[in-house]
Amino acid sequence: MRRRLALLLLVTLLVIGPAGAEGPARTPGAAATAWGIKVSVPNQSGTATTSVVSPPNGAPAIEKFAYPSDGSVVAADSSTASAGTEVKGYASARAESVVTALSLFKGEITADGVTARASAGTGYSGAGGNVNGSSVTNLKVNGQPVPLTAGTATKVTLGNWGQLTVGSVAVDQSAPGGAKGYRGFITEIDVHLTADHGGLPANSEIQVGYADAAAQTAPPAAPSTTSTSTGTLPVTTTPDVASGDAPRDRARSGGSKSAGGPLKVHPKLTAGHYVFPVYGPSSYIDTFGAARSDVSYHHGDDIFGQLGQPLVAVTDGTVFSVGWNKVGGNRLWLLDGQGNQFYYAHLSAFSTAAVNGARVKAGEVIGFMGRTGDAEGTPYHLHFEVHPVSFLYLGYDGAVDPTPYLDAWLHQKDLPFPVAAGWAPAIPGGPAAPEPGAILLGMTDISTADGLDPASLERALTPLKPSALMQTLVPTQPAPTKDLGRG
Repeated sequence: MRRRLALLLLVTLLVIGPAGAEGPARTPGAAATAWGIKVSVPNQSGTATTSVVSPPNGAPAIEKFAYPSDGSVVAADSSTASAGTEVKGYASARAESVVTALSLFKGEITADGVTARASAGTGYSGAGGNVNGSSVTNLKVNGQPVPLTAGTATKVTLGNWGQLTVGSVAVDQSAPGGAKGYRGFITEIDVHLTADHGGLPANSEIQVGYADAAAQTAPPAAPSTTSTSTGTLPVTTTPDVASGDAPRDRARSGGSKSAGGPLKVHPKLTAGHYVFPVYGPSSYIDTFGAARSDVSYHHGDDIFGQLGQPLVAVTDGTVFSVGWNKVGGNRLWLLDGQGNQFYYAHLSAFSTAAVNGARVKAGEVIGFMGRTGDAEGTPYHLHFEVHPVSFLYLGYDGAVDPTPYLDAWLHQKDLPFPVAAGWAPAIPGGPAAPEPGAILLGMTDISTADGLDPASLERALTPLKPSALMQTLVPTQPAPTKDLGRG
């Protein structure tokens, strides 16, 4: 079945192209697939939850699952699968599967939640993606917790009858005709029976949580055979960032616009230590340089997560331009010691550390994820940009693709904060957040607090649902010791 899905995605990318276009694709393509649970039985039809495939984009499949009807082999309170693609000069794909209250073989294997996420996209750097945000919560075998390591597949022997694999990931970056491609898929839980067990014969398989996302750049256009007139053509070159000279020493070219369009270089950032800008599970794809209606092109990457998710300073530096504008909504800038600048946009709120001129440390919380400004109606995300000091003379078009930096900083996303309740992830029992500093409440929660009744504030602070509470989180650990900007 997995091979058939791979073939389906490949055919979708090569034949359908962008959103159903016919004929050879000359624009990027994307495809995504997700499903919750699948039971495969030798010489039988088996059973599965609904698979959601995009394109075209459709409604998520939400259902309860039991197999057989009494749930003695597999039971789950809910299974939700969703998939989506977009092609607008760039291509992006996303797939997600979430299963809650999972029980296999009458409780021999249980999990509070199983989440599989895959993202893929194209940009000026080619094609890329990840399976960030995939997880299994409170996994137990025969009542004993199974230790899991994020980003690493885990295998557990199940007595003398089977094998359990958690977090099985595969990536394929092949693409035809000079194009660049990326396909990543993950199966969060895979149980393979080596002997008869629990009513299933040997070689049966139970898979839970599958997400598959693929994207491909457009094949290069055929070489032009049109003759050209002789003469000298102007040549545009990219500034030499290796020399390390300051922006004020460079001649301005074309005012605040870059004559060559989005920059395709990645100068080293050597001001100190750098960390991933979002705390906790998130996902992102490379959409730098993609077309946008309200700006000349997309100057950064979008990092998707949850409403109120903590956003941290990527390095030691100074916060400035804290406030709001029409495009970025709640936004701020961060200046590091080398002079590089980092832009955060669409925040739902700022932390108490986000004050113009304030000095912050790498990993210190400066805001919270949202969708303000022109992001209203989109999934919650942080728009993040990198502006190296060597290109500040180009103005706003001095931004470079942040994807290589985010990839390098990604393993610092789970910072060693002290555990505290309050900021709740989407799946109960997921990663805990740091200790709270000041606390920000949504309006519905504030309305329940009466200043004449001190106990009402305490009741309002009780996190009854994942999106009900956002905290200003102040890390207490020292900055990471490894300088991720000097690779």
